[in-house]
Amino acid sequence: MTTTVCGKKPAMSVKDPQPLLFEFLDLKAQFASIREEVMAAVTRVMESQHFILGPEVAHFEEEIAAKLGAKHAVGCASGTDALILALLAADIGPGDEVITTPFSFVATAGSIAHIGAKPVFVDIDPVTFNIDPHKIEAAITPKTKAIMPVHLFGLPADLDPVLAIAQAKNLLVIEDAAQAIGSQYRGRLIGTIGDFGCFSFFPSKNLGAAGDGGLITTNDSTVAERLKMLRVHGSKQKYLHELLGTNSRLDALQAAVLRVKLRHLDAWEAGRQNRAKRYQLLFEKRGLTRYVVAPQTPSGGFHHVFNQFTIRAQRRDELKGFLRERGIPSEIYYPLCLHLQKAFAYLGYHAGQMPVAEKASEEVLSLPVFPELTDANQDLIVEAVENFYVPK
Repeated sequence: MTTTVCGKKPAMSVKDPQPLLFEFLDLKAQFASIREEVMAAVTRVMESQHFILGPEVAHFEEEIAAKLGAKHAVGCASGTDALILALLAADIGPGDEVITTPFSFVATAGSIAHIGAKPVFVDIDPVTFNIDPHKIEAAITPKTKAIMPVHLFGLPADLDPVLAIAQAKNLLVIEDAAQAIGSQYRGRLIGTIGDFGCFSFFPSKNLGAAGDGGLITTNDSTVAERLKMLRVHGSKQKYLHELLGTNSRLDALQAAVLRVKLRHLDAWEAGRQNRAKRYQLLFEKRGLTRYVVAPQTPSGGFHHVFNQFTIRAQRRDELKGFLRERGIPSEIYYPLCLHLQKAFAYLGYHAGQMPVAEKASEEVLSLPVFPELTDANQDLIVEAVENFYVPK
């Protein structure tokens, strides 16, 4: 640990970990490749002095709706708000239940709880980390109003059985596609298959803003109009409020940046897939598949966009520490399942109820995966993993 004296930071002590050799996600490298485009877009907004919604947001909504194949796209302030607005638009609230996964970012279940409904968790598939559709039906009660599958790490959830259950039970499907923009399920783009698609533009996402931002997609014109009202305090006409909404507007600066980045999304996706494939080849070449399990994409039309490259690793915590000592970044998504989080203790879940998700939380480790990751740095990562499991 170091201290600051008279405003100056002393030299690193021997107890400090080695500085990271490279970033887990190098957004500076991405920006360098599109700097002129981004600065021109930002300048355009600054010169217009139109910062809230307006033409820039409308153009982005049109462009991304066309890209995704959705009839309507409604921008909002964050991915969390996208989920909340979708739930509100679906008229889900106190007394209702929504089935979802315990292995996700807190916003998934948190959005359900925030509008007064009850998150109901079912376990995950051990291969995909996504909700296990075969366990959904047993969790349905007369209070169930929707199913919220998450397309975790960029891999689509198995939606056909989810949609079949929803149709049979008259339930809505709200896709949490925060990590999966551009991914496809059996020829259909994620976020346009259920009743709602909810996206995040947090900077670390494959399509990231220069701050927070979110989006909801729908093919229902009436629902789209309701969403647009809900994001501006339930208003269609200034100072006249038909609904109890909130303030969740995508601002023009973020929309302008996203319009630039949207043009590069396909190339960046290909870059991530290239890095993922190279990891897999290196693991196989070095005989590491007995120690780590690389992400697996099921056959039959699943298209992975690798927002994260998440392995299962033996002695995961030791491996993470070993990498950090050598200046190699990694992250754990997620170290504690949602049903065991203190914030959801009121739901009454306990350890052992979601064994597949709980096991995953003890084994998963995400390695850097971004288009600008160099072969040399990727080699360093894999070599370090090898040195941990097979010391020389």
